[in-house]
Amino acid sequence: MGLLTVLKKLKQKEKEMRILMLGLDNAGKTTILKRYIGEPIDTISPTLGFNIKTIEHKDYKLNIWDVGGQKSLRSYWKNYFEATDGIIWVVDSADKLRLEDCKAELHKLLQEERLLGASLLVLANKQDLPGALSLDEIAEILNLKVIKSHHWKIFNTSAITAENLLNAVNWIVDDISARVYYG
Repeated sequence: MGLLTVLKKLKQKEKEMRILMLGLDNAGKTTILKRYIGEPIDTISPTLGFNIKTIEHKDYKLNIWDVGGQKSLRSYWKNYFEATDGIIWVVDSADKLRLEDCKAELHKLLQEERLLGASLLVLANKQDLPGALSLDEIAEILNLKVIKSHHWKIFNTSAITAENLLNAVNWIVDDISARVYYG
């Protein structure tokens, strides 16, 4: 029995998923995480380091790592890559000035060997804000269509209104489970 088969069998018993939530600072990562776990979102400060929360969802235990996105912290992202099943990349759809930076960071991230094969969920967040770019505009600017190394999907979301957050997490859980537990 190969190592991969053994690892898959171990994961199947645990039914656990490790999900890394990344993106530039102020994209809404912590707000989204708090929404997922049902905590109040009225006072949120920048994440200096990381938050980890575990939630039960669709018979799986999701360990979600919310890592700070400030420029000074991005070089530390690599410390969290090991054994990652999925990546949630959060984009501030209303921050047009930093979308090129967002694109560069995403594509750099996807070249990481330890993240190969991880499911990629892109959240075009802050859709509730005036002037927010559409899902298609975000997908175009981030050049998502060239991504062949990861299963990916983009959702328009709002951490404030909770729009589409459940659909998005359902997609990444289904994608990971199809690959890790049944694939």
